[in-house]
Amino acid sequence: MISSQDEKLIALLRNNARESISELARKLDLSRTTVQNRIAKLEQNGVIKGYRVEFAEQYMDDLVSAHVSIKVKQKLTTKANLALQQLPNVSSLYAISGEYDLIAVVEAQSLEQLSHLLDEIGNLEGVERTNSSVILETKFKR
Repeated sequence: MISSQDEKLIALLRNNARESISELARKLDLSRTTVQNRIAKLEQNGVIKGYRVEFAEQYMDDLVSAHVSIKVKQKLTTKANLALQQLPNVSSLYAISGEYDLIAVVEAQSLEQLSHLLDEIGNLEGVERTNSSVILETKFKR
């Protein structure tokens, strides 16, 4: 279990993980050392796994995104998953039920780059076939 102070700290870090220790301490009315120790403890206990970059809406609007349904050879599923994880343009990968085994969300800077990425995915060992849907517009995202 984490304390209510840790919950407040996590909320602040979710809002801005680059906020200085001093500023976090001021907002929480704690000492810098206490905040540093709390963060270290949350990291050691696996509550905080890492820190990520959140992209500006303008940057994301300029990307071409697609959902790629992927059918894999069952004996090569792990190998295909690992290969997909190595592709920097694959932002997420989901195991699904149905005709296809996986759905990858991919992001590219142009249609040409997307086309090359789709070819790369289709040529991965273990991938039998793919089916892609380009995202035309995001109606809402939560």
